[in-house]
Formats: sequence, structure tokens, C-alpha cells
Amino acid sequence: MLLALAAILAGAVAAISGFGIGSILTPLLAREIGMKLAVAAVSIPHLAGTALRFWKLRAKVDRPTLKSFGAASAAGGLAGALLNSVAGNRALEVTLGVLLVFAGATGLTGVADRMRFGRRAGAIAGAASGLLGGLVGNQGGIRSAALLGFDLSRESFVATATAIALIIDGVRMPVYLAKSGGDILSIWPRVAIAAAGVLVGTLAGQRVLGRIPETIFRRIVGTLILSLGISMLAR
Repeated sequence: MLLALAAILAGAVAAISGFGIGSILTPLLAREIGMKLAVAAVSIPHLAGTALRFWKLRAKVDRPTLKSFGAASAAGGLAGALLNSVAGNRALEVTLGVLLVFAGATGLTGVADRMRFGRRAGAIAGAASGLLGGLVGNQGGIRSAALLGFDLSRESFVATATAIALIIDGVRMPVYLAKSGGDILSIWPRVAIAAAGVLVGTLAGQRVLGRIPETIFRRIVGTLILSLGISMLAR
């Protein structure tokens, strides 16, 4: 029951902000099955929710941002997935937590509204978010923090973040399945419940997205990023 409710919440949050599925579900499952398997297992409901969200928002994707950000994200995602089995996750989580606290604070104070990233900075941020996504399944916060530096509307922001997340899922999932396919299959009821909940939450959350004013939307994203950073540092 708790997993289903968390999955619905994760799907709704991701539909509004462009991230949140891995951030919410991975820590929850990690308590029962361990961090490494949780990262691999959550990639399946993450892909389901991301694909549905992309299909509904595909016309709003900002293609120049996707090109500069997406290719680097794919490379980073593949590298992170390959490193997943050997890396020390806690040290990385602390580093990511600090970055997210900084990014969330700049978003809430309005500093991020004045930041603008060029192609090179966008590529660096894309590679970093992809690497973290492949490694610990929590790339969405840093990706969204970086995308706040681009001049995107709320629909374009979520659509572009979703397209990038879909690219990362495409390169990391084959690695997870090759390494942990049998273990994922052994917990398929949890994976199925999570995937169904994420789909329900995605459909519900997208009804809310269009009603949020631009300025409030950016503050919501900043708050979510800051909260995610604090929670990662506190774990």
C-alpha cells in the first residue's frame, strides 16, 4: 500500500516538475532490497512514467536545449550505470545533496532566474546529471537545476527534462538488466505496483501543470530541489 501511494505521488510530482520518480521510490525500495538493486528496479517504473509524460508533452520539447544537453546526458548515464556496482554511493549522495541544496536555494531566491547557460555549460550539466542518474538513480534534481538556467516555459521545461530523462533511461536500462535482470524479476510484484502507480500519478499530475503560473512553477521546482538535497544529506 505504501509503495503504491508513493508511486502515485512520484508520478504526479514528476508530471509537474520533470523529476521525482527515482528520488521518491529509490530510497523507499532501498530500505527493503538494498540501494544497488533499488536503482535498477526503479528504472522500470521510471521509464514507464517518463515515456507517458513525453508522449503527452512531445510537441513542447525545446530541441536546441535537448541537443546540447541530451547527448552529454546519455554518455553520462551509460558511464554511471557501469560504475553503479563499484562506486561508494554515500559519498556521492553527500556531494549531490550539497549541489542540490545550493541549486534549490538559488531557485527560491530568484538567482537562478538570472542565470543563463551556454552550450558548453549545458553539456557539462547534462553529463553530470546523466552520470548521477546512472549511478544512484537521482539525476532529476541536478538536471532540473541546470535547466532553470535556460529560458524555457513551464511546459517546455518539463517536456525537455522528460525527453532527456528518456534518453538516459534508454542507455542505462540495458546495463541494469544485464547485471541485475534476475534479481529484478524476483521482485516483479513490487516493480509492477510501482509502475502502475507512477502511470496513475503522471496522468493526474499533468492536469495540474497547465494551471500553475510561471513564477510559482519555478519556486515549486526550487523547493523540491532544495528538499531533495536536504533529505539526501540527512540520510
